[in-house]
Amino acid sequence: MSEQEHTTLGVTGMTCAACSNRIEKVLNKMDGVDAQVNLTTEKASVDYDPSTTSFDDIAGKIEKLGYGVQTEKAELDVMGMTCAACSNRIEKVLNKQTGVKQASVNLATESASIEFTPGLIEENDFIGKIQKLGYDAKVKEDQAGKQTQKEKQLKHMKAKLLTSAVLSVPLLVTMLVHLFGITIPEIFMNPWFQFVLATPVQFIIGWQFYVGAYKNLRNRSANMDVLVALGTSAAYFYSLYEALKTIGNTAYTPHLYFETSAILITLILFGKYLETSAKSKTTVALSKLLNLQAKQARIIRDGEEMMIPVEEVGTGDRLMVKPGEKIPVDGTIVKGRTSVDESMITGESIPIEKEVNAEVIGSTMNKNGTIEMEATKVGKDTALASIVKVVEDAQGSKAPIQRLADVISGYFVPIVVGIAALTFMVWIFLVTPGNFESSLVAAIAVLVIACPCALGLATPTSIMVGTGKAAENGILFKGGEHLERTHDLDAIILDKTGTITKGKPEVTDFTGDEETLRLLAGAEKGSEHPLAEAIVSYATERDVNLEDADDFIAIPGRGIKAVISGKEILVGTRTLMEENHVNVNNAEQHLVDYESNGKTAMLIAVAGEYQGIVAVADTIKDTAIDAIGQLKELGLKVIMLTGDNRRTAEAIANQVGIDQVIAQVLPEEKANQVKEIQLQGNKVAMVGDGVNDAPALAVADIGIAIGTGTEVAIEAADVTILGGELLLIPKAIKMSKATIKNIRQNLFWALAYNSAGIPIAAMGLLAPWIAGGAMALSSVSVVSNSLRLKRVKI
Repeated sequence: MSEQEHTTLGVTGMTCAACSNRIEKVLNKMDGVDAQVNLTTEKASVDYDPSTTSFDDIAGKIEKLGYGVQTEKAELDVMGMTCAACSNRIEKVLNKQTGVKQASVNLATESASIEFTPGLIEENDFIGKIQKLGYDAKVKEDQAGKQTQKEKQLKHMKAKLLTSAVLSVPLLVTMLVHLFGITIPEIFMNPWFQFVLATPVQFIIGWQFYVGAYKNLRNRSANMDVLVALGTSAAYFYSLYEALKTIGNTAYTPHLYFETSAILITLILFGKYLETSAKSKTTVALSKLLNLQAKQARIIRDGEEMMIPVEEVGTGDRLMVKPGEKIPVDGTIVKGRTSVDESMITGESIPIEKEVNAEVIGSTMNKNGTIEMEATKVGKDTALASIVKVVEDAQGSKAPIQRLADVISGYFVPIVVGIAALTFMVWIFLVTPGNFESSLVAAIAVLVIACPCALGLATPTSIMVGTGKAAENGILFKGGEHLERTHDLDAIILDKTGTITKGKPEVTDFTGDEETLRLLAGAEKGSEHPLAEAIVSYATERDVNLEDADDFIAIPGRGIKAVISGKEILVGTRTLMEENHVNVNNAEQHLVDYESNGKTAMLIAVAGEYQGIVAVADTIKDTAIDAIGQLKELGLKVIMLTGDNRRTAEAIANQVGIDQVIAQVLPEEKANQVKEIQLQGNKVAMVGDGVNDAPALAVADIGIAIGTGTEVAIEAADVTILGGELLLIPKAIKMSKATIKNIRQNLFWALAYNSAGIPIAAMGLLAPWIAGGAMALSSVSVVSNSLRLKRVKI
């Protein structure tokens, strides 16, 4: 029997002692397991025999019972990866660690995201594992720090590239002699002159390839470094062997390939420099978001104003914001009123009026009034920080389409080495029997042309640019998988209130005179009903002087009764009027017309006489018709789902061009309606407010939350539309389609390039230095193609 291992797990979802007893009982029935589950601490203390039961078995058993095992997420920056084989190797090793639920390593962002069970393994263990594989890692820096690091890296790469180029240019001149018979000074053809130039390139500038190859081979894997080190070393050492043969034999003409090794390394460094430079542009969206952040805040302490860095603002601090200044953090206005430009968060270009108790969002612009505010969310808790985090996570995530590239690149390098060896054998025994030189050149060309860099970059670079472009337009995809799935939708379900409509009732029609409006609004002033608020707001906008009611009675299901200046005012239904003997026969046709248009119509009587009608409706958003038209053009079946009565729902649907309506649905039934549409063979998106529609958003293939950038809205769905702009929904789908098209282009050309390049190189039709240039440019072309997404119109 092997030695027992001990672990403590955090268990989520337990609500009573029956839960903890149930988990404990089931765990103790497993072979070699002794468990104690504590409801109060929400922990499970488990001793187990690893020879009979694994940790994954224990965690799986808890999850099968309907509970969760508490996990944490580690975000690391990974240094030293050169191609897809590197990222795949690291990912595979991390996923094998006990306690790791899911590890994802992204070559394009040079990052690792690891979901793990704390206690069994910790963040530093992952760094150690990555270092043991021959790479380096550290806890993820903020985007600003990462950008600085990237700039330093580019500067260092540029210096190495220039040095390598200066040493390689004279060797390139010797190649012109072979190709075109050009006459050059004798010194250039001297083998020891070439040796002096090529050696620093091979072993100082190119040392990184040897280090990378050694570390990978030591861990029984292979990557681009192995191919480069093999190819350039073969050319260099064969040239050195030929140079040595000239010692004591001045008549011997050596066959030198020093230029091949040096120019190959220079071209590969050039390709890597261009690739890194282009990759840095894929994160421009994050940089733009970060540049929106306020740098300083005007804090009020002991009655005095002072400027402090925004990082020093704490929750509860009182801040002053003057016109033209950015609001430093999220908070609530405690004094003053203003209008705020929130376009950078919501996409809404018109400034929004704010007064005491109104919430304000950090980094938005205060337009025309001085306000005092209390900080409620600072640092990483602010709305902008949440948005940046969502975009970062999305850019670092993997789309399902990437699995194909990962599988191929995992086997690619060993196969290429095998093909190179086979090419050498075929040439030396069959094509040019005994000719070591031509056989070696063909094998080197195969090694160099086949680097899987382009394949590894094909998907993540497109995801980075696509999610960044979407974020600039106010669309947040929570991950690459959601960006991919969105392009494949068949049907889209729209909640009515707050999605198609503004979610705030407004007076649409009023048939009385000014005196009637004054009495109507005065009567409704005493009510807290949303319809009453709409009427009061309507009167206020028309500068009507409101008078308080002397008496007010709300009559449920009927309306209200109030007394103003001795006059009795009735506002409500036909029934209310009938009960009070008010003749409203002349109003019947108007009532039917309003109601058939989805409006709530209320009759008004003053002193027992009918005086008019006020109609209130939750009006449709200005862009609703255009947005729904675009969704139909994209081939989607558009459905409206609402709890309202059918007449009102169908009236709204007719206005916006929706053919299918599901009405009078309770919130808890909305998820079932989504499932029914899915069972008809549709991939379904649900669009709602991210809170009331949470069950339906979760059930849908893609949940799209209409939000204002708040934490709740972002957490509720796969995609969040900042603000209430419906036109962003078709834009999100178009962005998804454009990104997937771009990924497929990248994968096709990366695979086609290698598929075509290897046979051509094996046939001896490709010089190694040309192969090196083509290999470098293939990676650059993939990244450049991804960057085209920045210019796509959605």
